[in-house]
Amino acid sequence: MTDYDPNKGYVALLGWSLNAIDAVDRFDRRYVVVAPPWAEEYCEQNDIPFVPWDFDRLNERSQELAHRLDDMGVDVAIPLYEETVEWAGAINAVLLKNPRLLGQAMLFRDKSLMKRRAQLGGIRVGVFEEAHDRGDVIRFLMRVNQTLLKLDGDPNDPIHFKAFDKSGTAGHRVIRTPEDVDNIPDEEFPALLESHLDGWEFAVEAWIKNGKIQFLNISEYVTLGYSVFVPATPELEEHRARITEEIEKLIDVFDIEFGFIHPEYFLTSDNKLYFGEVAYRPPGFNALELIERAYGFNGYQGLVVAFDPKTTQDELDAFFPTPVEDAKGHAGCFGVYPRRRVVSRLEVPAETANHPYFEFHELSDPSEQKVAKRTAFGTHWGLAYFFGDNPHELRDLLKKQEELDYYV
Repeated sequence: MTDYDPNKGYVALLGWSLNAIDAVDRFDRRYVVVAPPWAEEYCEQNDIPFVPWDFDRLNERSQELAHRLDDMGVDVAIPLYEETVEWAGAINAVLLKNPRLLGQAMLFRDKSLMKRRAQLGGIRVGVFEEAHDRGDVIRFLMRVNQTLLKLDGDPNDPIHFKAFDKSGTAGHRVIRTPEDVDNIPDEEFPALLESHLDGWEFAVEAWIKNGKIQFLNISEYVTLGYSVFVPATPELEEHRARITEEIEKLIDVFDIEFGFIHPEYFLTSDNKLYFGEVAYRPPGFNALELIERAYGFNGYQGLVVAFDPKTTQDELDAFFPTPVEDAKGHAGCFGVYPRRRVVSRLEVPAETANHPYFEFHELSDPSEQKVAKRTAFGTHWGLAYFFGDNPHELRDLLKKQEELDYYV
């Protein structure tokens, strides 16, 4: 650990992320990692401050963690992944003496409650319902398409099936037919059902302090579950003022005073913005790493300054750059999934490897030859990274990757 500033906060990282730990270890705050017991040996070997905790166990000892961190002098807890968001809420309710933070975290963890809170606050959302069994899914599919005045023989408009409490695209299925419904395992219920919105889907990463946006990035999806890049194209960035207004509305409706949010939106063909969902933790697809590649600041250190109650406005102003204007280029990544059912080795396509925008990949050779059928989004085998000056060329390059074989 580098020397830390005693006038700044002491933070607890909830969960395990080597990138986050490395970033905070190089920063100027005292920190401790709260992670499952299997991480203890690694932390001891690398002098990482560590508290073992099993986040899967909710029992009468759950409050013990909050009081233990309080006794250590920790000022705030930062969730690193979806399953630690409610833990952070419970801990911060104690550390910051604000009981509402637990209820707020529960809203972020339940996609159905989240949608209802947004709707009550006047935020535009699509049609949604909870599903407790396959019958609910079929009824919702039929009702949506009946409302759209579909005739016999017309293909159904799809609906979306999402796990209540999983991150991003995990547990996300697109349902078009009753046969698709039959393929949903029992353990994925209950779930959230949503009508399909045609439009431009994008995400936002916003660091918040004192109820105000300190930095707002727009991440443009090329294909959901496959590819994303930052900053967005000028065509999407021209909506930044409206998007910022929507994020400010979200901050107000969810009563967010500090931290980091990762909401998703749709911009429809009639130029309306629809709220999809919001997460209170770092996004998947290594979005913070892409932002660092584009802007130069470390997003995990950004989490620390946004969560730390001792952070000053002067420090925030010095830490965050000017969106778009200060970007050195555009950074993107592609989630690779084998296109063949049987594969034997990893082989990066020559046209990708030779492209000046290609930087590196985090793929490994297949551990088995038969490829499991992809049942939902979010099950890629690893990421390939790209960086360049032209956002349109980068977008087209990421789209092209869907047609190429990385595994042969």
